[in-house]
Amino acid sequence: MSSTRMRLIGLAGASVLALSATTAAVAQDEYPSEDISIMAPGGAGGGWDGTARAMQAALESGVIDQQVNVYNRGGAAGTIGLAQFVNDFEADPHQLMVMGRVMVGGILLNESEATLADITPIASLTTEYEAIAVAADSPYETLADLVAAFEADPTGTVWVGGSAGGTDHMVVARIAQELGINPGDVNYIPTAGGGELIPAMLSGDAAAGVSGTSEFAGQIASGDLRLLAVSSAERIDGIDAPTITEATGLPVEVSNWRGVVATAGLSPENEAAVVAMVEEMHATDSWKQSLEANQWTDFIQTGEDFQAFLAQEDETVTKILQQIELIPSDG
Repeated sequence: MSSTRMRLIGLAGASVLALSATTAAVAQDEYPSEDISIMAPGGAGGGWDGTARAMQAALESGVIDQQVNVYNRGGAAGTIGLAQFVNDFEADPHQLMVMGRVMVGGILLNESEATLADITPIASLTTEYEAIAVAADSPYETLADLVAAFEADPTGTVWVGGSAGGTDHMVVARIAQELGINPGDVNYIPTAGGGELIPAMLSGDAAAGVSGTSEFAGQIASGDLRLLAVSSAERIDGIDAPTITEATGLPVEVSNWRGVVATAGLSPENEAAVVAMVEEMHATDSWKQSLEANQWTDFIQTGEDFQAFLAQEDETVTKILQQIELIPSDG
């Protein structure tokens, strides 16, 4: 809350507080009272963008009467968008933002002034595993071929994926860690989303790419890319690829999750209204179809459960980034 708003409350006293409570209650009853905007803090074609547009379709399928607008603010593992979201939309329940594990790492790696403490957790939505793919004409027929080249020439083997410090980067760093490769020798090129990732792979600028399984699905189906492995513990139904461990013997397992948050400063009534809307969205046929089409695993947690999960993820991701030397260890 701004200092100006605090002074006004101090001057007006109980009458202003009573009016604020009445306004919050009306907002809950009528929510949403205007169009909803959802920020995807990454580029078009990426996982956050896909999640936001799946939410848009589900909400407009009968959950609300208003329109849902999706827009992109990519860069720095989502922290550029996060900063805008935090600074521009305080206490506005009609503004939402998709985020996920990548942003948790991005906040740490980029030393972002805007953090998870500056948003209102609403719900986790999906989880999926990572995929490693190469261009169809790549000389690497298997992940074992790629890993052998990587071990022989770490700096000469170019990987491309999402933001530095994100889940894609963690996959490559974990493989390097298991091979005994210095993290500083990993040649990883971060991108803002699928719109940059796929061209880098197809042009030959990168030896391999890492992303969520859903983001490569179209190019794999068309034959432009070849899927080498997934980062799950076991093979995934419907995906014709071994696990990283199965393909190489390296015990690397990494998963990604995505969710949605609101701005800070919401009244309890408005926070409850946003959570209720997202829960109703989660139950729609449209959302269920998006889960199936994108091979996303349902991962719904709302309110306090999601808040507790975020706190645990902050600790987990911090430890991982320290282990692979992307951020300094405590002490």
